Amino acid sequence: MADPAEELSIVALDAHGEGVAANGAIVPGALPGERALVRLAGKRAELVEISRAAPERAEPICPWYGRCGGCAAQHMSDRLYRQWKRGLVVEALKREGVAAEVGELVDAHGAGRRRATFHARFPHGQADEVGFMRVRSHDIVVVDDCPLFSPGMAGAIAAARALSGDLRGLMKPIDIGVTATLDGLDVDLRGSGALERAEAQKLARTADALDLARVSNHGEIVIERRPPRVAFGEALVKLPPGGFLQATEAGETLLAEFAERALADSKRVADLFCGAGAFALRLARRREVFAADADAAAIAALMRATATTPGLRKLAAETRDLFRRPLRADDLAAFDAALIDPPRAGALEQSRALAASTLPLVVSISCNVATFARDARFLVDGGFRIEAVTPLDQFRFSPHVEIAAVFRRSRTKTRARRLL
Repeated sequence: MADPAEELSIVALDAHGEGVAANGAIVPGALPGERALVRLAGKRAELVEISRAAPERAEPICPWYGRCGGCAAQHMSDRLYRQWKRGLVVEALKREGVAAEVGELVDAHGAGRRRATFHARFPHGQADEVGFMRVRSHDIVVVDDCPLFSPGMAGAIAAARALSGDLRGLMKPIDIGVTATLDGLDVDLRGSGALERAEAQKLARTADALDLARVSNHGEIVIERRPPRVAFGEALVKLPPGGFLQATEAGETLLAEFAERALADSKRVADLFCGAGAFALRLARRREVFAADADAAAIAALMRATATTPGLRKLAAETRDLFRRPLRADDLAAFDAALIDPPRAGALEQSRALAASTLPLVVSISCNVATFARDARFLVDGGFRIEAVTPLDQFRFSPHVEIAAVFRRSRTKTRARRLL
């Protein structure tokens, strides 16, 4: 017999966009100001129905919402959504004791997502499952479309189904990363391990049939029909297989414009965690740039683009693990600014080195509010003040938020540190 339902008052949203009841229970799908009929299961509750809806409740735009784990906030009004998402940055900085004025959330969705990772499973005796993971589960929700995709992602789901079907015989879970490029879809498969010739030939035939630009397996090219390129400003870059790219073109452009404004007076810039050069290739039009990243393939792509892009000033790059070998204070003395754009793990050691340096200006780009706030604490303790914090929304309806921030030392403080 099922546990009896009880009614709870919802008073807040947590960092995942789930409702928080007055008694502390987490109620997925509920909004502040609502009364919700639930069945309790420890600290989490199963939502039975909303007995009194809030005016901030909105109709989801996707038929898979609530099952697919990609979106968390389609049921929120725009006002509540923007307030909640900005609040994620505000609360993260508050937890670290960092005082900062956080700007309003900037819409960076643009034409939509230009990359996605699909998951394929092959349950015995049942139809193949290709789609996104279910909320709080490794089960697969089979989808036919995603309203958040850019036009360039047309055909991405069909490609994921066809290519994973080519590897069905291996009976291994497959992850299919698809990126929209100027030259068509670029696909990188993970999970199969090394391929036999027969599987590689199947993938190549499917790439031909679907007119895919490239198919790779664990970063190794299976077939490249056209070099998959993206534009970083005026530079054209051939992406390495499975290489990092900002989720939306609009997001990348807005971040680059933010960095360009912040670094307007800088002549020598260190671009750390540079990837394939989304910032470096733009910044190098007006200043000297040193770029560093642990991904050797990304650095190689950056240097190829540097050689074929006219009008750049000096742009040097190095394959360097900045987690283990951050640029130290002596290294940073050669620059008058640094830009950091680390992965979700943040830039702990590099932030410590920046804090210990005499560098007057740091532009920080981050996709993780917790590690951004943690690293900001080191910079502030090292003498920087936060001049601007802007949250950008290129992961629409998700709990993920991009952050762009400017950290600057006073000139007096900079001179004092140089005398030490």
